[in-house]
Amino acid sequence: MCYYIVVRGDFTLRLRNLKNKEIILSESDYVIENPFLYRGRFCDLFGNFNPIHLEIGMGKGKFLYQNALLHPDINFIGIEKCDNVLARALLFLPKDIPNLKIIRIHALEIDKIFDKEISVLYLNFSDPWPKVRQNKRRLTSTIFLEKYENIFVNTKTIHFKTDNYDLYRYSIESLSQYGYSFYDVTFDLHREFDSIIMTEYEEKFVKKGQKIYALKARK
Repeated sequence: MCYYIVVRGDFTLRLRNLKNKEIILSESDYVIENPFLYRGRFCDLFGNFNPIHLEIGMGKGKFLYQNALLHPDINFIGIEKCDNVLARALLFLPKDIPNLKIIRIHALEIDKIFDKEISVLYLNFSDPWPKVRQNKRRLTSTIFLEKYENIFVNTKTIHFKTDNYDLYRYSIESLSQYGYSFYDVTFDLHREFDSIIMTEYEEKFVKKGQKIYALKARK
């Protein structure tokens, strides 16, 4: 019996390998098979000119699809690099959400997929990569901030949530140095704000009483 080991921050998830994951992915209407072909014209894919919100590392997709259902006037795209994680997400996604699409790529390819099309970027509970030599892998490192530069329509807007204080502090410094300003900054999200759509990770953290650090950044 095969398993996938998914490491995120300070804990590890042991996921059973789905033998039919490729079939699940190929048959899903949500998965964009050749996303590079839509660079600069994702409006054609959705059939409208509504704003596009993008989540990197969508996991099981709860945050993404609940937002899509709540905001039918916004198009949502999720990025996930792990086939096994994505296939499991597709098994539980509600059917026929017209403003939702998913792409199988690594985040490093994001600037090859989008060209001045994204209104809001969500970075929810990204891997903190805690070792110093790993900080370039963080989704708020300069390497990734450079890639985000040309994916936004006009104003660059990033919504960021994490349970990791060191990543939060690092991200504030990195974003600030890259010219971003901040609003809705909080060291305890669920104590200060209501009506929050949570990710699967977030639900687990909140049940344990862990603080969620969050901010919105604009450039």
